[in-house]
Amino acid sequence: MLDRKTRRNLVAYSFIAPNFIGFAVFTLGPVIFAFVLAFSQWNGNGAVTFVGLDNFVKMGSDTRFWSALKNTVVYAVSAVPFTMASALGMALLLNSRIRGKEVFRAVAFFPYVASIVACTAVWNIIFSPGAGLVNVILNSLGVENLPKWAADKHWAMFTVVTFSIWKDMGYYMVIYLAGLQGISQELYEAASLDGADARQKFMYITWPQLKPTTFFIIIMLTINSFKIYDRVMLITGGGPGTETLVLVYHIYDMAFSNSRFGYASALAVVLFVLVLTVTIIQFKGEKNYANS
Repeated sequence: MLDRKTRRNLVAYSFIAPNFIGFAVFTLGPVIFAFVLAFSQWNGNGAVTFVGLDNFVKMGSDTRFWSALKNTVVYAVSAVPFTMASALGMALLLNSRIRGKEVFRAVAFFPYVASIVACTAVWNIIFSPGAGLVNVILNSLGVENLPKWAADKHWAMFTVVTFSIWKDMGYYMVIYLAGLQGISQELYEAASLDGADARQKFMYITWPQLKPTTFFIIIMLTINSFKIYDRVMLITGGGPGTETLVLVYHIYDMAFSNSRFGYASALAVVLFVLVLTVTIIQFKGEKNYANS
């Protein structure tokens, strides 16, 4: 007979086991296999051949890799601050006393929960080089040489970044709203008694109180920016040329279009190290800022 403590532990483990087994089979196992493949050569059919650091050495002469790395960094540097600023601006507006703010909150949040395929289809129609709404408006304003947006190498990344800002800002707006509603109103009342204006209240009360929320949003936005794939694939297909080719798209292309699973795994390891490094730097920067 099992004692009472052992039975309780077995019951607890029985609840944990399904989730742990699913994690081990579908997440942990593939991750470990990917790290092994990063030092191997495999086309998906034959035997796995160990090649050491050859996959990483090949990256040095892979021009598509360097283009993808550059585009990923450009996308992250562009999308993160503008998405954060848009979300904060909307949160401040919708946290004030305006009529129908619940409706506006729902409307702003809707793009985030809507189908990515439907959203990109609508976006491509709006930014169509021919009869798209944006170009129709620009043409009515007398603008010549209308951009081709996703089909133009000078505007393709701008189109993707703009879409991402519109798609994501509603979600992060909700997070900022939660942070704003957690700020004590007594702080604003005390500031008003001292004669502080709206700008001073924001600089010395709102922004410092939102530091933890902002740090969380920056981390999430940065990680998601380096993992961008579906939006690029649906809007530009990585083109024109390699102007919007990003790392995850290049990894997918190497693995499933070229059957170079070893090289794709090496690229995935590089992406993992890159994201980990950026995250550690952000955590250290936040810690130093909090202690200063």
